Amino acid sequence: MRVTATSDLVGHEARNRDAGPVIEATGLRHTFRSRRGNVDAVAGIDLRVEAREIFGFLGPNGAGKTTTLRMLSTLLPPTGGEARVAGHDLVREPRRVRESIGYVGQQNGADRQVTGRTELEFQGTLYGMGRSAARRRAAELLATLDLEEVADRNTGTYSGGQRRRLDIGLGLIHGPRLLFLDEPTSGLDPQGRARLWDEVRRLREGGMTIFLTTHYLDEADALCDRLAIIDHGRIVAEGTPDELKRQIAGDAVTLGVGGDVQVALDLLAGQPFVREASVDGGAIRLYVDRGETALPALLRVLTEAGIELRTTSLARPSLDDVFLRQTGRSLREQAAPAPDWARWVGR
Repeated sequence: MRVTATSDLVGHEARNRDAGPVIEATGLRHTFRSRRGNVDAVAGIDLRVEAREIFGFLGPNGAGKTTTLRMLSTLLPPTGGEARVAGHDLVREPRRVRESIGYVGQQNGADRQVTGRTELEFQGTLYGMGRSAARRRAAELLATLDLEEVADRNTGTYSGGQRRRLDIGLGLIHGPRLLFLDEPTSGLDPQGRARLWDEVRRLREGGMTIFLTTHYLDEADALCDRLAIIDHGRIVAEGTPDELKRQIAGDAVTLGVGGDVQVALDLLAGQPFVREASVDGGAIRLYVDRGETALPALLRVLTEAGIELRTTSLARPSLDDVFLRQTGRSLREQAAPAPDWARWVGR
């Protein structure tokens, strides 16, 4: 893949802007009204996103991630609070906000019956570029995003990864200061995800600010400089991935036992080296000081009590542990349907 043109995606002007917050939001809220009553999809959140960082919104489906992005990108008016995006007031200066941002939604935005090159050039003219300038910009993006070989094919023939890279190109055509990516790797295979991660990192290295939503724990951990965990429309934790994981003291031990889980939980929770104990999905989850020494002791306790051990695992704290502590449930195992309003507004 060509990488030499990456800095052109942002341009000299973007790289030379003063550092500072690109997004500042206070009490941002959106309430949807339905026959069943009002639903706070976003229930008053505070956000600050600095220049040249990858900021992530991590949460399950229906948590309010996409609703927040749609508000910050002027696609959905807030019903409360205030925000400044790229230095412009979200409500009073929506046009200036749109000039400063790129937005890549969950659904592919390209017409399947036209070529990738045509889509990029057309998008450039919509932003006021002359035809020759749009052609030059499209050629730069096609080279940088490794789409030259398929540039003159209809986008309906593209792979999932190629379509997502084209979507990013459409969001970058006008050289925005801030790029919103809504679930950018959803549906991609592991190779496509890794390739898109590389593109996102290169954009940040070139000076761009990235705000992305995801429900993939590994994606948030690998990509984000900072992230916020959102649940039921509220931010429940915020910080760097390492800062959030340091909130969980000790190692995580998960045990699957036979018989009465509550009896085993009460027995293990009383051990002096166990800091926290809970039941998660029928298994016992413990946080202990030193997992490698605590695990044999836990097994002895169960054996002496005649409790059958069926499964065991030992792991360092993860973002899922953070989510579990903040919400009382595991993000990794979330399978509940989204609220009714999500059918109209997404995630």
